[in-house]
Amino acid sequence: MGTQDTDDTKSFDDLKGPTAHASSFDERTEEQKAIDAWLPITGSRNAKWWYAAFHNVTAMVGAGVLSLPYAMSNLGWGPGVVILILSWIITLYTLWQMVEMHEIIPGKRFDRYHELGQEAFGEKLGLYIVVPQQLICEVGVDIVYMVTGGVSIRKIHKTLCEDCKEIKTTYFIMIFASVHFVLSHLPNFNSISGVSLAAAVMSLTYSTIAWTASVNKGMQDNVEYGYKGKTPSETTFNFLSALGDVAFAYAGHNVVLEIQATIPSTPEKPSKGPMWKGVVVAYVVVALCYFPVAFLGYYMFGNQVADNILISLHKPKWLIAAANLFVVIHVIGSYQIYAMPVFDMMETLLVKKMKFKPTWILRFWTRNIYVAFTMFVAITFPFFGGLLGFFGGLAFAPTTYFLPCIMWLAICKPKRFSLSWCTNWICIFLGLCLMILSPIGGLYNIIKQAKDYKFYS
Repeated sequence: MGTQDTDDTKSFDDLKGPTAHASSFDERTEEQKAIDAWLPITGSRNAKWWYAAFHNVTAMVGAGVLSLPYAMSNLGWGPGVVILILSWIITLYTLWQMVEMHEIIPGKRFDRYHELGQEAFGEKLGLYIVVPQQLICEVGVDIVYMVTGGVSIRKIHKTLCEDCKEIKTTYFIMIFASVHFVLSHLPNFNSISGVSLAAAVMSLTYSTIAWTASVNKGMQDNVEYGYKGKTPSETTFNFLSALGDVAFAYAGHNVVLEIQATIPSTPEKPSKGPMWKGVVVAYVVVALCYFPVAFLGYYMFGNQVADNILISLHKPKWLIAAANLFVVIHVIGSYQIYAMPVFDMMETLLVKKMKFKPTWILRFWTRNIYVAFTMFVAITFPFFGGLLGFFGGLAFAPTTYFLPCIMWLAICKPKRFSLSWCTNWICIFLGLCLMILSPIGGLYNIIKQAKDYKFYS
């Protein structure tokens, strides 16, 4: 079990596969090994630490960064600064826990989030707890990114051609989706490394443009920092929705084990070393993107800032068009990062449970159907701000803020009232508050926006 070769071919026998006995890995047939080599997550294990860095940047710094000044306008200076910085610290801690737990049992790798859940909660319960939440996160992100991509392409068109005829957002979402009907057929995580690297660079670029253009535009006349809700209930709902925006911004945990699965590992050099190095670099980039955009964007525009900071910026035209183009390139990469674990789940189910043959035809149909589904939902419900708040609280808070802590307590069993035990329970309490409160605000905003919305307009 200790050699590179055997370590690199480990995988679970099926979606509900064994979680307790390492010997079961030795019993796999050549056919099972070939299937594991075909699946997106276990197909390639030759990634370097810098792959982990830009995959994590791409997964985390997404459309959420552009909504942070708007979130600040609903949170206010004091709570906003505290919540953003505290979220950065908590999510870095829970990400460290997941990196450590990837190979916490000798001779075994938890390549997927649900496999770790099965180890912590039991074979069936682990699936029921983790898989629905992970799917809500990953499919939810892809739907929101469909909307973001389409809206950003529309913004480019409108900025560069003010006199052109108005075109429905629906068509721009379809243009964005057309790219994914091609890219989705890249076989595994390592094959999308180039796309992910470009996306990571773009995220840092458009974040820098967002805050530098805000500073260049200067503080607006009669800027106000008070809550813009006209009633206490509206202010409260906006505050709760903003919590979801923040949760959405720190949503990279859903793919972290899958990213780590692509890194080679031996007993002498476990994968957690290079993975943690990549995570630290990624989190430095996250801080460089999030904090200047959130704080300077809010400082310059106050409570009149749009739910996408780039919409508040109108000049210079070429710069705003370029920033939106960078957003489009970034969300193309982010979409693929979040889609890959979904493809892995679908293909595992079809090939290992339903006994379909692992062929390119199967992959062609499953992936095209998935892209078409996310496109259809995005066209039907393009509520950018409300979607962030609702999805952010409902599913991202558990998988990011406190599910890793519960797994740590279940698997590592730290001593009661020790520093580790106390820290995890504090994170669980804060994460539960976030999960319960923020979807309320997000749903309120969706209902409010839906009142005046005409389908497919």
